[in-house]
Amino acid sequence: CGRGPGGSRGRGSDTALLGAASVAAGRQPRGPRQDGTVRWSSAAKASAVNINEKASREKILTLESMNPQVKAVEYAVRGPIVLKAGEIEKELRKGIKKPFTEVIKANIGDAHAMGQRPITFLRQVVALCTYPNLLDSPSFPEDAKKRARRILQGCGGNSLGSYTASQGINCIREDVASYIERRDGGVPADPDNIYLTTGASDGISAILKILISGGGKSRTGVMIPIPQYPLYSAAISELDAIQVNYYLDEENCWALDVNELRRALNEAKAYCNPKVLCIINPGNPTGQVQNRKCIEDVIHFAWEEKLFLLADEVYQDNVYSEGCQFHSFKKILYEMGPEYYNNVELASFHSTSKGYMGECGYRGGYMEVINLHPEIKGQLVKLLSVRLCPPVSGQAAMDIVVNPPVPGEESYAQFIKEKESVLNNLAKKAKLTEDMFNKIPGVHCNPLQGAMYAFPRIFIPSKAIEEAKAHKMAPDMFYCMKLLEETGICVVPGSGFGQREGTHHFRMTILPPVEKLKILLEKVKDFHIKFLEKYA
Repeated sequence: CGRGPGGSRGRGSDTALLGAASVAAGRQPRGPRQDGTVRWSSAAKASAVNINEKASREKILTLESMNPQVKAVEYAVRGPIVLKAGEIEKELRKGIKKPFTEVIKANIGDAHAMGQRPITFLRQVVALCTYPNLLDSPSFPEDAKKRARRILQGCGGNSLGSYTASQGINCIREDVASYIERRDGGVPADPDNIYLTTGASDGISAILKILISGGGKSRTGVMIPIPQYPLYSAAISELDAIQVNYYLDEENCWALDVNELRRALNEAKAYCNPKVLCIINPGNPTGQVQNRKCIEDVIHFAWEEKLFLLADEVYQDNVYSEGCQFHSFKKILYEMGPEYYNNVELASFHSTSKGYMGECGYRGGYMEVINLHPEIKGQLVKLLSVRLCPPVSGQAAMDIVVNPPVPGEESYAQFIKEKESVLNNLAKKAKLTEDMFNKIPGVHCNPLQGAMYAFPRIFIPSKAIEEAKAHKMAPDMFYCMKLLEETGICVVPGSGFGQREGTHHFRMTILPPVEKLKILLEKVKDFHIKFLEKYA
């Protein structure tokens, strides 16, 4: 095809193309160079360019011809505000002066990017799995080597580089089942109901794919909390399902009210077939932790209305407020008795990305799916097999989350020290953030009971709202863009998560180190006061 090394078009090919175009236009070459190639005049070159332009055809893939469902997808956590933050970072690197020296990306729950140190034991086991020659090194503890050998024995060729079963490595699924049983006080868990996933997001998307069907008024409706994590609205858009919003009660610490679930369900029945109910506990972006009574009410509602339950529980280790405790939906479902436990279809999700681990990049996760129809189980495995298997290093990381050192093992003391340090630090930052926000005029922040975000409500004056409209922006997007441009702080507008009409919020992670978090909060305070003065 006239292409040189690396697949690029060779010099002779370019010369031939140029020559053909110039001869067609009645122009002759000027003569050969010393290297044997032909020199062409600038007029001849321009002629060739014109012919090339005429020969080019319209693109097959355009905004008009692309999949409309993909075009409808929005993901606020990495949306316009983050793109703008990236542009500002490039400007800072070029030496362009700003009122700040760095961009603080408080838009996403990326713990290690914010300075959190990895858990030593987890990294040791993954390192041993990745480079098994280290198993002979005295630098690694025996309990880490023991786990690494077990994981490698479950891999083809004893290598992390081999494909695994689509459902994940069997011994890791066994460890996940054992973890669930310990966590839930002996409630049985079957490894065959465990599916290792590429982060929790992969599992959530897969379950939604298999649930959504029908057309018109029979199209599947998916009930999601508002505010919500934008993965849900994005997946629903991509799958062309119907989003059914139910609102959390901001005046009652973002509590979930079954009466609100019933209102949303009944209204949705007029235009779709609601059959999926999504719960995020602890909440993202709102940080609430559901009590036992609330979970019982939700399960009864799902049983009564024949809804498939999705329990997003990736923040189960992140509970800070006194009197709050994480209860898994699986445990409460079991304790409600066989009528519920044997009938309510439930998918629960967990991940390596949050908790005390913060291992977002490994993309490790699992889902447990119970009461699935046997034939659907086969369909789910088929669907998962299309992506072959989750990243095997992520599976190994997930194994250490569910199978950490235990008392009596040599790594236990260091592991517990590191784990408690991370969680205690997050609890301290949750309280600090709540207290500092609530000292700012025109800002109200509910207690951060869990997860790793604040979602404060902000007062935006009518003059600012009018200016936002003039810029074709949501008011809180306008606010967050101004905050970024004037302070370098990147947060996500509440409109990207959903909120009640007439209210405005933003989501901010509490992950920065304490001293940097204090500076960040002081900057937000100063900005907000100036913003109110400017637009009063």
